[in-house]
Amino acid sequence: MADPQSTSGGRSDLPATIAGEELRASHADRDQVVEVLRVAAGDGRLSSEELDDRLERALTARTYAELAALTTDLPATLGVGVARSGAVAAAAKDLVRIHVSGSSVSRDGHWVVPKELDVKVKGGGVTLDFTEAVITQPLLRITAEVKGGGLRLITRPGIVVDADDISVHGGSVSLPEPPGAGFPVDLRIEIVGSVRGAGITAGPPSPPRRPRRTFWQWLRRAPRPPAIAA
Repeated sequence: MADPQSTSGGRSDLPATIAGEELRASHADRDQVVEVLRVAAGDGRLSSEELDDRLERALTARTYAELAALTTDLPATLGVGVARSGAVAAAAKDLVRIHVSGSSVSRDGHWVVPKELDVKVKGGGVTLDFTEAVITQPLLRITAEVKGGGLRLITRPGIVVDADDISVHGGSVSLPEPPGAGFPVDLRIEIVGSVRGAGITAGPPSPPRRPRRTFWQWLRRAPRPPAIAA
């Protein structure tokens, strides 16, 4: 077993020591810890029984503290997500402005969710993908002014969207059904503002779609190409 003085540095690779131990862990955080555990088992640092036990606890962990406890006795050199953890280290900004006119802007991957977003769209589109976003606080306020364009929020389980205080003029707002009582909420998004001749949508990623066959593929009765992400 590695020297305790050196193993304490292993926790620096985990979000728990950076963003607060009681914050909710994401799927990406769990995947990071699972990979660290598998590498440790491959190096002979964990027995098969220890690996099975820690994998089960990692996949069911709810907070960063629960994940951090699984790697405290492993060397820091096993960390595989240093860049990802570095994203968590970035402090969430108080306000971020996204103003577009006739163009498209997206936020995806491991972007840090700010405390407040000011979004203005005129004849363009803004996509906010929260599936792998770094969430450091429980509430995000979005002030939206959407005219002749669209604002799309791609969510995952644990994210709730509320747009009760938005005015709609010749447009539409489509939100998923709120989760039932007792369902854990990682982030609550409150949208206020106005929509004119445009739309605001929120929901999970679109399912993969299968492209159509070309005429010659159809003529030869070739199978359809595999599904691709929308």
